[in-house]
Amino acid sequence: MKKIISCDKAPAAIGPYSQAIQAGEFLYVSGQIPANAKGEVVQGGVEEQAKQSLENVKAILESAGYGLKDVVKTTVFATDMANFAAVNGVYAKYFDAEAPARSFVAVKALPKEVLVEIEVVAWKR
Repeated sequence: MKKIISCDKAPAAIGPYSQAIQAGEFLYVSGQIPANAKGEVVQGGVEEQAKQSLENVKAILESAGYGLKDVVKTTVFATDMANFAAVNGVYAKYFDAEAPARSFVAVKALPKEVLVEIEVVAWKR
């Protein structure tokens, strides 16, 4: 069974996609940029942007009945690999010792000229 998840505590999709899709026990959360629920990009550096992206992920997870503890895979997209350590510092505050598998990918550009975007896959029984 496939179910579309929509959450008003995170920015709406800016294209033809869903914030998240629940498929069976899995939840696939689309990449979250550092924008507030009104779609306004947060000001500040990569740390503030990583925090907002993760807060958006958390809000979408919770709206579907999941939590950060249910995340099994994340992908972090960043416009500069030099931001790896700064993003890790923020990321570590959201995921504990049983952190999910993760990829960290440097990209040329992201929507709205943000510095970071984060997508996750969650699973629970």
